[in-house]
Amino acid sequence: MSSALFGAILLLDLLLGDPHGWPHPIVWIGRLINRLEEVLRPLFPSAKLAGILLVLLTLLITGTATWLALQFSTAFGVWLGWLVSLWLGWSCLALRSLHRESLTVIEDLAAGDLEGARQSLSMIVGRETATLDEAGILKATLETVAENASDGVIAPLFYLLLGGPLLGMLYKAASTLDSMVGYKNDKYRELGWAGARLDDLLNYIPARLTGCLFVGSSYLLKLNGDSAKKMMLRDAGKHASPNAGWPEAAAAGALGVQLGGVAVYFGQQVEKPTFGDASQPLSIQHYRQLIRLLYVSSLGFGGLAILLLGVL
Repeated sequence: MSSALFGAILLLDLLLGDPHGWPHPIVWIGRLINRLEEVLRPLFPSAKLAGILLVLLTLLITGTATWLALQFSTAFGVWLGWLVSLWLGWSCLALRSLHRESLTVIEDLAAGDLEGARQSLSMIVGRETATLDEAGILKATLETVAENASDGVIAPLFYLLLGGPLLGMLYKAASTLDSMVGYKNDKYRELGWAGARLDDLLNYIPARLTGCLFVGSSYLLKLNGDSAKKMMLRDAGKHASPNAGWPEAAAAGALGVQLGGVAVYFGQQVEKPTFGDASQPLSIQHYRQLIRLLYVSSLGFGGLAILLLGVL
């Protein structure tokens, strides 16, 4: 991948995000996963085996379709190939959409519309939101922005840097599998095992990279960089996920707040560990600080990637 293409992908996401109604490969991957699940579940008595095949077939079909799209478009012209690569790479990123969707929650809160904020939040988190108060809504919003900074921005950029649109799309296929069938409930505990483990593996480096980027960006933004580093090293390992704790703990330390704690999933109350120290109550200002942290970290990594691709 050229530095110009990488930069154009990042710029396009910053300017447009995910326009409604625009053809989106990740939506097609989601439909593929649904269809494969419908076919594979009845065929195999072992849900874990069906889940392994679900992962293999999703990756095979996604990778093949992406490779064919790149090959055929390039065969009709270099510029057409470049545009298809741009579209596929752009589809991997969620920086602007993460900001936009989380901002909807915050705008509802600022307007005093608690029910609207709960509804908006339910669109971007897996937990139940119906009984959350203002502090609970803020905490859930901060947590999802911090975690998705890795899953939706830094990790796709990392894999685009390593392997262009093909590797970026394969990463997004794995990530989509985890988000659709990776739940630890009765329906998906066995079927989603392989997808969840693959997602853990692929996010191992990006999650830690995101945490470090948060720490470095905290100093640039005059947030608490020392606390971000301390809380990341102290609390990241508490999370049930091997990866999600790194950006969440770093963000909590940078903002001087505490994230985690009790949450409800599928009607079950879950005692999640806490990240950071509650040196001050949560406020909308903390959301604004986290969004600045998100952009500085993402653009900083993007800029370094462009420089690296330019040298190579």
